[in-house]
Amino acid sequence: MKAVIQRVTEAKVTIEGKVAGEIRTGYLVLLGVAREDSEDDIRKLVRKIVGLRIFPDAQGKSNLSLTDVGGGLLVISQFTLLADCRKGRRPSFIKAGDPEQAQRLYERFLEICRDQVDVVEHGEFGAEMKVSLVNDGPFTIVLDSNDLS
Repeated sequence: MKAVIQRVTEAKVTIEGKVAGEIRTGYLVLLGVAREDSEDDIRKLVRKIVGLRIFPDAQGKSNLSLTDVGGGLLVISQFTLLADCRKGRRPSFIKAGDPEQAQRLYERFLEICRDQVDVVEHGEFGAEMKVSLVNDGPFTIVLDSNDLS
């Protein structure tokens, strides 16, 4: 499971011109589900995301977590994070989970996030979406559940 986490002052997702999810201070999380992913990957990733201390404290140092600042999450499913671009010019998505499995794990990811974060917004799995954000910093981190212990 891969995630791109962007610290934001605001972010929203629109589907067919209507706002589907919107947050202020928090993280925009782009989430890619791989074929071999499981609930264990979700738990590792959520624990890391919620615990990341990348918000500035009173001295301007990155010392505060999402929960410390009362931030929200906007989670967007994005299978293209699993793109393999090593050969040719057209990406391969063979490592991405099949849609049924990916949707189930994406929805479970949202449930586990809701257990730990007050505001969890999201897009629609498989929909054509427009995502806008104001990246704060900018501060962007890429996580892979395979790299987490």
